[in-house]
Amino acid sequence: MEKSNFVDQIRIFCRSGHGGPGSKHFLRNKMTAFGGPDGGDGGRGGHIILKGNSHLWTLLHLRYFKNILAENGEAGSGNNKTGRDGKDIIIEVPLGTIGIDEETGNKEAEVLKDGEEVIWLQGGKGGLGNTHFKTATNQAPEYAQPGLAGVEGWKILELKVLADVGLVGLPNAGKSTLLSVITAAKPKIADYAFTTLTPNLGIVDYRDGKSFCIADLPGIIEGAAEGKGLGHRFLRHIERNPVLLFLIPADSPDHKKEFEILTKELEKYNRELLHKQFIIAVSKTDLLDEELIVAIKKELPRNIPRIFISSITGLGLPELKDLLWKVLNEQPPD
Repeated sequence: MEKSNFVDQIRIFCRSGHGGPGSKHFLRNKMTAFGGPDGGDGGRGGHIILKGNSHLWTLLHLRYFKNILAENGEAGSGNNKTGRDGKDIIIEVPLGTIGIDEETGNKEAEVLKDGEEVIWLQGGKGGLGNTHFKTATNQAPEYAQPGLAGVEGWKILELKVLADVGLVGLPNAGKSTLLSVITAAKPKIADYAFTTLTPNLGIVDYRDGKSFCIADLPGIIEGAAEGKGLGHRFLRHIERNPVLLFLIPADSPDHKKEFEILTKELEKYNRELLHKQFIIAVSKTDLLDEELIVAIKKELPRNIPRIFISSITGLGLPELKDLLWKVLNEQPPD
């Protein structure tokens, strides 16, 4: 059920409208037997437009849209009348959605703001009527332009979750539990790997009415960059998060190795992910005594902020919020 309710990629056939043909018409009325050209232009074809909607979190509503075909522009007519433009199709999508051409893999559109409208596929331009082709040596042109064809092809809509902080960790690291105690989100929690099959978003209430968004993302395993486990379906969501919070459980057999596995998979997927701001949180700290905490600190990289927390007892959670807020609002160096 969880999987069917979250759709972050769909494949659809799209075609923007063809432009209407220009008119090849000459003025004829009871006062004028052989008037000059008065053919109007054709209307443009309908665009396919992506519109950001901050109330949407998934592409589920588009799951059964297999063909999206915009209306063609109407032909021009006599008396220099321009044909009606084809009706645009507006597709409402969650923030963070990109439009991709399936054949080339090129990103064609991106929507990041609520209410933002981006023309994904432009409608074909309407053809010029014969009135445009009148010259001193050709007073009665018998030519009008056809409208230009629209754009068509198989396209991909892909959602990359927008959040301030992305929770990164191996399966069963405690990410969903942490999200449930510092936000109002209610993710599925159980003591087995891959409880989280889709991203869960929550809003962290901070001091003085301030807040930030945190995403519990499906766990990484070794080989995720090659598609093992949830593979790219998870990793693409992490590209949007400016801060990555690495969650490593206190009962991990090798804390340093676990962190290295996580960063290695990020690097293999996209080296630019390594330029994000990292924070390490050691979860389940209620299982540790002071001596073990000191030992774990020695294992972890010294150049990365680290904090020890417990989602069960609340240990370190206020300090974690403070640290996340500080990092999110730091001014990058010039």
